[in-house]
Amino acid sequence: MNWFVIYTKPQQELKVLERLQKINIEAYCPVIEEVRQWSDRKKKVIVPLIKSYVFIRVDFENRFKVFDVPGVVRYLFWMGKPAIVYDNEIIALRESLTNSYSALKIETIAVGERLKIKQGPFQNNEGTVVKVNAKHVTIALEQLGIIVSITY
Repeated sequence: MNWFVIYTKPQQELKVLERLQKINIEAYCPVIEEVRQWSDRKKKVIVPLIKSYVFIRVDFENRFKVFDVPGVVRYLFWMGKPAIVYDNEIIALRESLTNSYSALKIETIAVGERLKIKQGPFQNNEGTVVKVNAKHVTIALEQLGIIVSITY
């Protein structure tokens, strides 16, 4: 069985994950803990690492069972075929999230530059710098089809 990527409705990742597991489909949604600021308090919340993506492990014949789950939009395709994620990539993602990591340190960087991420959940992925702020760098990871913001 292969790992596939499904695209979900916005902010439905964890609900889709739970529903898939209830119908005995192996699913994984990498999550991180963030501190969110409200007007009256700060709170730690669990949020998906990759918005609108859930990884599922299902055999080819049962691939269409996922569309019975509310919140699932479509499969992610790569070159006209459903994108396949290898076991070692899922294992590396899980391990990087369980290990503690520190924020990426950047001294000087320019928009358009290529940058290889050295620590954290996207370790060893390379992308193009899209935006640089005082505390964040936004990087487009073309290989994964996502944009990440890294705090330094």
